[in-house]
Amino acid sequence: MHTVEKIGGTSMSRFSELMDTILIGNRKGAALYNRIFVVSAYGGMTNLLLEHKKTGEPGVYARFAEAENETAWQSSLDQVRTEMLAKNAELLSGDDQIKADRFILERIDEAASCMANLQKLCSVGHFQLQDHLLRVREMLASLGETHSAFNSVLALQKAGVNARFVDLSGWHQEQPLNFDEMIQTHFQGIDLTRELPIATGYAHCQEGVMRTFDRGYSEMTFSKIATLTGAHEAIIHKEYHLSSADPAMVGLDKIVTIGRTNYDVADQLSNLGMEAIHPKAAKGLRQQGIKLRIKNAFEPHHAGTVISNDYCSASPCVEIIAGRRNVFALEIFDQDMLGDSNYDIELARLLHQLKLYIVNRDSDANSITYYVAGTRKMVNRAVRLINDVYPGADVDLKKVAIVSAIGSDLKVSGILARTVSALASANISIQALHQSMRQVEMQCVVNEEDYESAVKALHHALIEQEDHGDVICAA
Repeated sequence: MHTVEKIGGTSMSRFSELMDTILIGNRKGAALYNRIFVVSAYGGMTNLLLEHKKTGEPGVYARFAEAENETAWQSSLDQVRTEMLAKNAELLSGDDQIKADRFILERIDEAASCMANLQKLCSVGHFQLQDHLLRVREMLASLGETHSAFNSVLALQKAGVNARFVDLSGWHQEQPLNFDEMIQTHFQGIDLTRELPIATGYAHCQEGVMRTFDRGYSEMTFSKIATLTGAHEAIIHKEYHLSSADPAMVGLDKIVTIGRTNYDVADQLSNLGMEAIHPKAAKGLRQQGIKLRIKNAFEPHHAGTVISNDYCSASPCVEIIAGRRNVFALEIFDQDMLGDSNYDIELARLLHQLKLYIVNRDSDANSITYYVAGTRKMVNRAVRLINDVYPGADVDLKKVAIVSAIGSDLKVSGILARTVSALASANISIQALHQSMRQVEMQCVVNEEDYESAVKALHHALIEQEDHGDVICAA
């Protein structure tokens, strides 16, 4: 029985430490094998190739898509080239460094040539750049994962491990395969008892993984490999434990490492932008009953957090206090909306078209408030469009934060009263409160400047004072 294990970008940037923890560590002989690793690009590399995930600062792709001039994207690609060669020099030496440099320079040069030719082609009126941007985005994204995977194989082989490079990027592949066929074809014939496959987090396929999952594509690749190869367990290695709150905010001495939880809780975290795993990646694991383990890559002997279908805490409790900053409360008041179900449908469609993520919503007889995540530019555009479509509506916009109490069984007696009391004691005004009948999450909307104070107050009241660490910490 084998495992499929994913290493995130931030952890990959500490590659030398990974060699001493999860990749090799104290393992010898057969203990090195029966594992498949799926690797992300080194930390920050995909931001340079596409755009910064948090700030939106343009990378190679964003500058190419803007098409303002022919040199902007090329200078960004030069920066990527410099950074990749520097990473090679940091991790490798001698012939291995030469091999790594030659490999990635060939890929970068071919990508640059394709983009320059495409730009020239689309200067003719019969061809539109917009029709090809998704393919360019996928091609650029693949450079990051092939770079880190190729380097990993060289380093492991130098250390005496029979590592094998599994390049799922589709480079020079004549015809794209569907997602399942791509995985099955590349893993066919691999002897997991004697080989250690290092697969790229990006997989080229007919469906186009970025069309559906965008920056979550590496977790989809990880999930597909786990389900199609019949993994015993799927493991995601991060640079931190899944804990009862952000330790940097609450304090290491106060947080509790979560031993077990379920996929429902993982989805609630994903909705807040704090993904344990992309919800669509989790779907395949759920359906095949494959347990997911979240581990700290740099504490290999810690059991981590096991996420499964059937787990429910032994007694009702709050397991995690999490949240999301930079949320916009978009309130639409219109007395004409009463009884008109299309109002909500049309507004949700408009926000989706603007690529604004709806974290939550609430409504009454004649108002709807959407709590959305996205850029200020897109939110302001949404306000203008709503005013155009519904000129009789009053649209109000406010920057807020969401703080959530989450648990596999949140049927905790008096939880609402204790939540309100804790926030009031911290002089925090609750702007809105959401609790569904399913009792897995309770969301408090607060002023953005109160976010950290709210997290600390709820963690103290609902986790620290309850002393149920033994319930949620047991692995």
